Amino acid sequence: MDSTSSLSTERLVFVTGLSGSGKSAAMNCFEDMGFYCSDNVPSVLLEELVRVLKSRSDSVPRVAIVVDVRERAFLSQFLPIFKRLRAAHVPRPEIVYLEASDEVLLRRFSETKRPHPLSLDRPAADGLHQERALLEDLRDAADMIIDTSNFNHYQLREHLQTVFQVGHKLVVSVKSFGFKYGAPLDADLVFDVRFLKNPYYVPDLKRRTGEEKIVDDYVFKDPDALTFFESLESFVKPLIPRYIREGKAYLNIAIGCTGGRHRSVAVAIRLAKALLDPEWAVNLEHRDARK
Repeated sequence: MDSTSSLSTERLVFVTGLSGSGKSAAMNCFEDMGFYCSDNVPSVLLEELVRVLKSRSDSVPRVAIVVDVRERAFLSQFLPIFKRLRAAHVPRPEIVYLEASDEVLLRRFSETKRPHPLSLDRPAADGLHQERALLEDLRDAADMIIDTSNFNHYQLREHLQTVFQVGHKLVVSVKSFGFKYGAPLDADLVFDVRFLKNPYYVPDLKRRTGEEKIVDDYVFKDPDALTFFESLESFVKPLIPRYIREGKAYLNIAIGCTGGRHRSVAVAIRLAKALLDPEWAVNLEHRDARK
């Protein structure tokens, strides 16, 4: 690791969330990005670990630690400890919270044949529902929520690399999606564009996506689309400096249509371009365009 890393490169990331949501895969990615990583650290040791690592910040400028319900004291101890660490400010700690739909998590437990840590002697669904309830306060405190339902390990890696290799700028993620597949769990702002004319019903456009000019032209030849987009841009863009001022590190904007293939993709692309600014980073993703 480069020993010349400055304080501006320091990161302290706590990776947490639901069992089966991909925390181990996320930790592997952080390690590949040069983070010092530790898994399942007892809560009582966190402040001392951070103190020791901070004293070595010239050689360990970036740290990622997995914390979750495998350690029973975690539920009662972690948030107070996190708040004390955040009050110290350097480096400012962040919480990355991973989750997925019940259906996906139960399938993952079935495939790995591992029990849920809260339901060793009962169905995994019982433990999962209990875990969601227990982690509500932690989810509310998270800086970034990632829904891994539609991610494989490689896609999760790509997403984390996009976010964590841009330094400490606010990361604005613009995601298109299809309501028929469910709205993204991690969205901060959701906009529904199903009122726009649908290219799906045009034979020459049905199999195309909003990434193609011919589809974009069809969507935005509608005056309603242009009027909506002007309002969308004027609403969203002034919010971003205010999110930065409040210390928010990530802003997830979701644009949805029925299938996530045409209208939402075209609008998301235009919005991502409109939001480009050197003061923050913009990430664009099309969740359902290939389904």
